[in-house]
Amino acid sequence: MPDQASGRGYAVAPGELKALVKTLGDIADAMSDLVASADRLGQRSPLLGTAPPALALADRLRATAGQAGLTGELGAADTELRDYHRSLVSTLADYLDLDRTVSATMNTAAAVLDTATDVVGGLLR
Repeated sequence: MPDQASGRGYAVAPGELKALVKTLGDIADAMSDLVASADRLGQRSPLLGTAPPALALADRLRATAGQAGLTGELGAADTELRDYHRSLVSTLADYLDLDRTVSATMNTAAAVLDTATDVVGGLLR
């Protein structure tokens, strides 16, 4: 998101990113439930009667809901969503680790600079 304070660049808000990644995980869980429901629908025989046209229609409905149809499409979407979620979790964790490392390095550099300034100030007195 744009950094509103400085008016330039971007500011990363890890808390907000974690919340968004968690929400995406919740959506992935809901998608898995939807895939399971579609799978059950594909396995169920519609009660349309025993006449040949009704049996043919029931077979078509089962096929449309099954692996070649709705269940397959939802399963593929679920896989893509979960892969994307895993990638985001990994990227966010890597970013936070790097951010901690950079912060620690900057704090160390500031401490060294403060010490050097004190030493030079003491020598100049």
